[in-house]
Amino acid sequence: MTKQTLKEQPPEPPQDITEKPLREALSERYLSYALSTIMDRALPDVRDGMKPVHRRLLYAMRGLKLDPTSPPKKSARVVGDVIGKFHPHGDTAVYDAMVRLAQDFSQRYPLVEGQGNFGNIDGDSAAAMRYTEARLTDVALLLLEGIDEDAVDLRPTYDGSETEPVVLPAAFPNLLANGTNGIAVGMATSIPPHNVAEICDALRYLIGTPNAGIEKLVSFMPGPDFPTGGELVENRETIIEAYRTGKGSFRIRAKWHKEELRQGTWQIVVTEIPFQVQKSRLIEKMAELLQARKLPLLDDVNDESAEDVRIVLTPKSRNVDPAVLMESLFKLCDLEARIPLNMNVLDKDCVPSVMDLRDVLKSYLNHRQDVLIRRSTYKLQQIEARLEVLAGYLIAYLNLDKVIKIIRTEDEPKPVLMKTFGLTDNQAEAILNMRLRSLRKLEEMQIKGEQKDLAEKQAGLKKLLKNEDARWQFIDSELAELKKRFGKNTKLGARRTVIGEAPVERDVPVDAVIERENITVVLSAKGWIRAMRGHIADDSAQRAQIKYKEGDEEGFVLNAETIDKVLLFATNGRFYTLSGDKLPPGRGFGEPLRLMIDLPNEDDIIGLTLYAPDKKFVVASKDGHGFIVKAEDTLAQTKNGKQILNVADQAKAVAFAPVAGDTIAVIGTNRKLLLFPASDLPEMSRGRGVILQKYHGGELSDIKTFVLKEGLTWQSGERTRTETDLRSWRGERAQAGKIAPTGFNRSNRFK
Repeated sequence: MTKQTLKEQPPEPPQDITEKPLREALSERYLSYALSTIMDRALPDVRDGMKPVHRRLLYAMRGLKLDPTSPPKKSARVVGDVIGKFHPHGDTAVYDAMVRLAQDFSQRYPLVEGQGNFGNIDGDSAAAMRYTEARLTDVALLLLEGIDEDAVDLRPTYDGSETEPVVLPAAFPNLLANGTNGIAVGMATSIPPHNVAEICDALRYLIGTPNAGIEKLVSFMPGPDFPTGGELVENRETIIEAYRTGKGSFRIRAKWHKEELRQGTWQIVVTEIPFQVQKSRLIEKMAELLQARKLPLLDDVNDESAEDVRIVLTPKSRNVDPAVLMESLFKLCDLEARIPLNMNVLDKDCVPSVMDLRDVLKSYLNHRQDVLIRRSTYKLQQIEARLEVLAGYLIAYLNLDKVIKIIRTEDEPKPVLMKTFGLTDNQAEAILNMRLRSLRKLEEMQIKGEQKDLAEKQAGLKKLLKNEDARWQFIDSELAELKKRFGKNTKLGARRTVIGEAPVERDVPVDAVIERENITVVLSAKGWIRAMRGHIADDSAQRAQIKYKEGDEEGFVLNAETIDKVLLFATNGRFYTLSGDKLPPGRGFGEPLRLMIDLPNEDDIIGLTLYAPDKKFVVASKDGHGFIVKAEDTLAQTKNGKQILNVADQAKAVAFAPVAGDTIAVIGTNRKLLLFPASDLPEMSRGRGVILQKYHGGELSDIKTFVLKEGLTWQSGERTRTETDLRSWRGERAQAGKIAPTGFNRSNRFK
């Protein structure tokens, strides 16, 4: 029997394939991703200050009945419920979010009470979720208050099996009180924490004065209140402007004091550090600065912290000014930090926008108004339903025997009861569901008493729903109670961050930040730079013994100090700036200069000198153009340097000299020398300059300044020659000049 080979048919292509340009398809999908990131992950809701993961955490913990009076449950149980019911993401992300809600150094008013290791201010991470336990705090209960009373909308969860709140009722101004931060696609948010008592004052004022200005609101909320304390050192105008625009930053410093010791010695003790600064990393940074000898006023740093922060700074001498020492530390490490403000939030329509302080406060108040209306409506419906049932109970009490007879004899007692006594469906159902033991409670006075109480509540709720002023008055009373509960005289509500004055700009001596030490800057002809310890004289044997790489030789040697700034002038007309303390050490051959500055390969350094505020330099290009520039105009802040002399492609910079006299000497490659007054040369901060000397078949070779009465000197081999009779070469700027005196260098340079 032969076997037949069956050819497998290719599968049918899907019928719903839609052809679409790649650009359009990518745009749609990226937009969906961006919206998902913005709305469901990174930006908080202005009403409750929550992101979805935090909202789901609190809602899940409420479902587990983890209120402050209940025993805590394992964090793993909470995380399991969150990712299983509400948040289909990784367990690590959910647990990290819960850990942050429990950290009293991250949250100004923690929403989760954790038991076990939930991390510390040193930056150590929390223990695994199987080891820790958690429950809600009183603040979290305030955020959830009224959620069973139709206070907010509910939506189906991701699998449709349950519902979750779109937003929390938020009887606590969580957005400003605890702050938040996040990064979305193309936008970010960063809101520092504030003091809730101050927020309540601002909210209550805004209720009475809806058009209150930002400046007035800031008088109630003078600035952030960080859980780690510290001192806010920002001027009031900057703070007001930040709250007015919704964007800005706050300058926060560590809190410190001078502690007197025996025999006139003292030490500085830091007791509070800026928000979100890891203490261990801060100590490491100060130790690195000490090792690098960038803190010459500081002798040692010790961490003596237990539960509270205590960092001890020991000065090198008791004569050191503590303020100067701290000022140097503020500049170099995270004892001073800037906390950004970017109030980019989602409004009630889930539209992201940057709000100012008044808009944020108004949005919260409007949300509380909506919650109050919904809760009042819900309670009114419950009261009306209860009054209806009570009316039925009263009828049953007055006709008890007849009601019992109908229930005993009729197969369908419900319609008979409704027809006989004129009862509603709810009333008849309530009577039929009543237990026999409840018959003894059906006393007319009790029923009428409950009816009276409910009627009063009903009238109050109706009045509240009809009168907007009454609702605002009710919200105001809630805020007053909240302020009393978290007032500044309570442990949790007391302000931690001191509102200080903006510090006066203090000129910190350079040697307070950098240890002063003599160095010799050595730059080889091929561009290798190093800083050797000590000063090396020009004619010393030590200079002759400086080693260079094979094929390399001496370029520039300059005596300096570690606190000096070194200026370098290149053939591209740019000045570059290097700090003496940042130069590579003198061991070996140093490092390539081009690793430290952005010097093009086709350009070279033609001048090396020290910066001094009162110095001036004359710079010149190959085509004989130049000018005088002040040293302060040549300082560069970046590796790219600072363009000073504008040069053409073929006319690069070739000469550079400090201004040290009343006369300028210029010599060209044609050996013609010209002397003219320095006053003829203009001072400029940038440009091509003016003509110094005209050439026919030559170009500028070198330039020098000198005092005319002392004569012109130049180096010829190992000899220094001086010419005092200079009448033949004196002239005006832009002349051709005359042949240099006999014995002048064949290199056509002054040295």
